[in-house]
Amino acid sequence: MKVVALVSGGKDSTYNMMKCVEDGHEIVALAHAHPPRSSDSEEMDSYLFQTVGSSAVHAIAECMELPLYHREIRGTAVDQALEYTQTKDDETEDLFMLLHEVKEHHPDVGGVSVGAIFSSYQGNRVQHVCDRLGLKMLPYLWHRDQAELLQEMVGNGVDAILIKVAAPGLGRDDLGRTLAQVAPKLLSLHEKYGVHPCGEGGEFESFTLDCPLFKKRVVIDESQVITHSDDALAPVLYLSLRRVHVEPK
Repeated sequence: MKVVALVSGGKDSTYNMMKCVEDGHEIVALAHAHPPRSSDSEEMDSYLFQTVGSSAVHAIAECMELPLYHREIRGTAVDQALEYTQTKDDETEDLFMLLHEVKEHHPDVGGVSVGAIFSSYQGNRVQHVCDRLGLKMLPYLWHRDQAELLQEMVGNGVDAILIKVAAPGLGRDDLGRTLAQVAPKLLSLHEKYGVHPCGEGGEFESFTLDCPLFKKRVVIDESQVITHSDDALAPVLYLSLRRVHVEPK
């Protein structure tokens, strides 16, 4: 099946693409929803999308040599019920329009790769959009054990770094560290505080620099640590990726 992959830049959307290819599907395009270009911050209070790292997602498309379709997030979480009902000005409608555009350019696309792991809120909305567009949702990571999944990603060559932290035990020094470097700490924090090893509780976000699907790799040239919330117990910090380039492996 020809597939469009929803990409945030993070490890989950990347690894789900790898599972799609492993299962015999062909990824023909990438799709990404991003904050308004006029915004001073990459961090949006979106219930549906990861927005930190959006400025560098174009590099992932370059690494995969695939077209990238993108759309500005104009809506908000108007309908916050677990089960989504089509609602004007909801951010889910931005997802619908994004995938609608992909279908216009790739009418043979039949599936959508999505890296959702445990969020029924997210999964229900993507499924709702897929049903409206006649697409099959392909969530290979859905309800996987997160500790096992984290170690599997590292073992299978997902080279991703932490670009946002928002949990007890995580801080400024963890930004920019790779999954391989931080995995033992994440597993320890899971035991101590119940931190989700894959960040499904919003504990952290990541950005992928390389994986087996990439023909090139992403290199970060310039970044800046931004303090979003200076909470004493769990400060919310993110790494703004100001300038990146791709290079041969």
